Amino acid sequence: FDNPFRIEDIMMEVDKLTTNNTAAKAAVDIALHDLVGNIIGQPWWKIWGFNPDDAPHTCYTIGYDASDDVVNEKIEEASWTKILKVKLGMTEKEDKRMINLIRAKTDTVICIDANQGWRDKHYALDMVNWLAERNVNMIEQPMPKLMVEETAWLTERSPLPIIADEACQRLTDIPNLKGVYHGINIKLMKCTGMREAREMISLANALHMRIMVGCMTETSVAISAAAQISPKVEWADLDGNYLIANDCFDGMKLVDGRITLEDKPGLGLTKKPGIISL
Repeated sequence: FDNPFRIEDIMMEVDKLTTNNTAAKAAVDIALHDLVGNIIGQPWWKIWGFNPDDAPHTCYTIGYDASDDVVNEKIEEASWTKILKVKLGMTEKEDKRMINLIRAKTDTVICIDANQGWRDKHYALDMVNWLAERNVNMIEQPMPKLMVEETAWLTERSPLPIIADEACQRLTDIPNLKGVYHGINIKLMKCTGMREAREMISLANALHMRIMVGCMTETSVAISAAAQISPKVEWADLDGNYLIANDCFDGMKLVDGRITLEDKPGLGLTKKPGIISL
């Protein structure tokens, strides 16, 4: 290919090269989008016609099995955000300890990622009801992704939105998730990048499913790419660049924890001082 504007054709060929390896494919996709955006001189949120004022707040993650001191440190670190994301899926005692510890320090809204950790639907429903009374606003992947019938049972009865995480990898997964979950979590490293992420948003909207954009531990390149679609999602978990020490770029900005999309071309990236281009 000699035309970077043929993103659709290029990525279809890249996707055919090998099964899986979605993060490597996403790297190609993100580089193409940044290149084309810089050629045009426009950011992708503007090319797609999104309203930057619709971008949500992002959450800040507290990992599971953290000691009391670590949890307290994380709460202090997260003073800039309006939403905490808490990893659960351990024992009932440990899960409730985490939430009670956080609630003793702050009443900040919490979203939960249970990491497929609840394997009994009745126990899962009890936990959901308990969490709903403690200013929790949604729960990702409460049960193993292969427990489809049990998850659908839980979703039907849950007072909180149940969001597919491990169960939602790519566009083709979404039709099977309707009726099992209230919504989906889109991660660029799982879905091969911005092109397919936008298609996933369109399909989820058509199926009246709720949408979250998430991340792995990533640099500002991937985080800024994911931020371009953020005006079209309800929740964002884009804190991966805060969890690394060697980020080579500046990109997406946060103001009081809210994603702020700037009018810079491509993904809005700038190299940090001292970074050498190859």
